[in-house]
Amino acid sequence: MKTIIASATLMLLLLPACSLSQTAKTRPAAAPTPRMIETKKESRGLYVYSLSRARILEGDPEGALVLLREALAEDPKSAFLHTKVAEAYLKTNSPQEAIEACETAIHFDPDFRRARMLLGMILAAMGKDQEAIPHFVKAQELDPNKEDAAINLAVSYLKVYDYEEAVKVLKNLLKKSPDSPLGYYYLGKAYERMKLHREASNYYRKAIELKPDFEQALIDLGLSLENTARLDEAIGIFQEVLSLNPLNQNVAQHLVQLYIQQQRLEDALALLKTLSFEGIEGLEVRRKIGLIYLELEKYDEAIKEFNDILTRNPEADPIRLYLAACYAEKKEYDKAIEEFGKIPASSASYFDALGQIALLYKETGKTEQALTLLKDSIAKNPEKPELYLYLSGVYETLDRPAEGLKTLTAVEKKFEDNSAIQFRIAVLYDKIGNREASISRLKKVLSINPDDAQALNYLGYTYAEMGTNLDEALGYLQKAVNLRPEDGFIRDSLGWVYFKLKRYDEAIANLEKAVKLAENDPTILEHLADVYVAKGNYPRAKLFYQKVLKIDPDNKGVAKKLNQLQKAIGAK
Repeated sequence: MKTIIASATLMLLLLPACSLSQTAKTRPAAAPTPRMIETKKESRGLYVYSLSRARILEGDPEGALVLLREALAEDPKSAFLHTKVAEAYLKTNSPQEAIEACETAIHFDPDFRRARMLLGMILAAMGKDQEAIPHFVKAQELDPNKEDAAINLAVSYLKVYDYEEAVKVLKNLLKKSPDSPLGYYYLGKAYERMKLHREASNYYRKAIELKPDFEQALIDLGLSLENTARLDEAIGIFQEVLSLNPLNQNVAQHLVQLYIQQQRLEDALALLKTLSFEGIEGLEVRRKIGLIYLELEKYDEAIKEFNDILTRNPEADPIRLYLAACYAEKKEYDKAIEEFGKIPASSASYFDALGQIALLYKETGKTEQALTLLKDSIAKNPEKPELYLYLSGVYETLDRPAEGLKTLTAVEKKFEDNSAIQFRIAVLYDKIGNREASISRLKKVLSINPDDAQALNYLGYTYAEMGTNLDEALGYLQKAVNLRPEDGFIRDSLGWVYFKLKRYDEAIANLEKAVKLAENDPTILEHLADVYVAKGNYPRAKLFYQKVLKIDPDNKGVAKKLNQLQKAIGAK
């Protein structure tokens, strides 16, 4: 029996004759032959199928299923109709029934490519890629010139981590279709998964060359460039994505983060102001705007943003912390204390607020009030390590490091695996001049968390200052820089250990970058000047010593170095 589609033209040709015979009342109609009966059934099936299509277009897949089952009653072995049933089931969110319909279609016609593709895609969407792969392979065999099977097959290979097979499929596709943007794009994805970022970038670029508005390829190219620390290029790519699609909020938010990493805060601020302020995402945008204003020391603008957020969400306690911090930076301490005091004891931010109130008491000369507040809080909440850290911090700012150290060592067994406690103990040992004990505690921090960039930096810099274990120090600092590449102070430490190793060019490269990352830090500027002196580049050394004195005119040590340098220049 012919399928519905195969017999459609024949039915249309027969319809006028049937109509004419019904109007010829003077002649009796001939008895239908078996072939005519079969054709009429198929005609009925075609008509019902047409109705089902209309139901699909009207958004009524359940109604379409009823009609498709009626069509199948007329042509039960139609692979085409069974596949259409599968498509309708998908629209009713019934994937298992869709799978069964596809399998029935394939049972009646193993070479019906549409059923193979649909079944493969359903299985892949369900995470059953190993089951999907044979169907994509078969679909590819049935029509090697179509790229859909090759692309889906490659994607499934990627999902089951068979990267070599994915690459093989895609390269074969590109031999037949060298102008396939999707082929190059997914080849880039395959190489990305294999950590071959440069190769991935090249294939993404080829896909974009063929399809300049290929947004996802641009996004993945940007991410690939990030993975190879080519941040300026990545930023350029993400800017291009936004020029194509200004509404892509995810890319905009990601670009904001890159701007912040690069200390391009004004650029980050300008981009944030173009984003939606609606809903929860809008509150996050405003939070970032407020934090950037805070970082830029534009406290009034930051206060406005944080107050606006709190008007809409009064229980946003972390935002209240930022608001109070703004008042503290403006030296409006009473307002700061008032805002910190609004944070309830039930809040996760409560103990941070208590600690900040104590520090503000100390800042305003209410030292005993600060100490009493923290000691009373510890008595009520002895399990909170942050309270001990705040108390030791107050002692430290009062230039009483021994008391701060005693506060922490008294409870260190209770918080033995708390790296923050151990790190502060290390710092306080250093403050009282016990470097060996400090080094021991820093190593304990690293045994708890080997990726603690702060501890790696402190330990590496300590060795550099001592002039010992410099190769070990270099290892610590290189790791710290890899963990936090945009931290100017860690970069300074790395430059300083290179200086101690007499590797002056590497020292200069890192210290110049540190100066850009942490502008106007006198210690970093002095370090860079010292290295230029060692290199014999006196004009550059003089420039940076002068910058230090412009920031810190009372720095007698640098004034002495500059005086000696000027004498050396004069002697030349």
